[in-house]
Amino acid sequence: QVPLVESGGGSVQAGGSLNLSCTKSGFTFRPYFMAWFRQPQGGEREVVATIDPDGATTYADSVKGRFIISKDNPKNSLYLHMTSLKPEDTAAYYCAASQYRRGFQSTYATWGQGTQVTVSS
Repeated sequence: QVPLVESGGGSVQAGGSLNLSCTKSGFTFRPYFMAWFRQPQGGEREVVATIDPDGATTYADSVKGRFIISKDNPKNSLYLHMTSLKPEDTAAYYCAASQYRRGFQSTYATWGQGTQVTVSS
């Protein structure tokens, strides 16, 4: 199965912003529960933000007020707008899709290959 494709990662100084995107040709995002996860080098993968088919969103406490998840159904695109970035936000960021519900990693059957975000102090 062709994975999702993330883009927009890069290196930024603390306090800066980045916008991540996730797309997949021929994949209709509308009915899916979508999410952004991240995994620091040597660390565990954790959920960052989720967005339901109806547009409801959730955020990890560590990013509330700084990150915004959104999607554009006609463009089959998922976004993560990240502001006030901190060194602890440094990680590989992954988008993921679930047909049935939001939840833990195992809930999501379709993944991207990740985009690296590095925040320097």
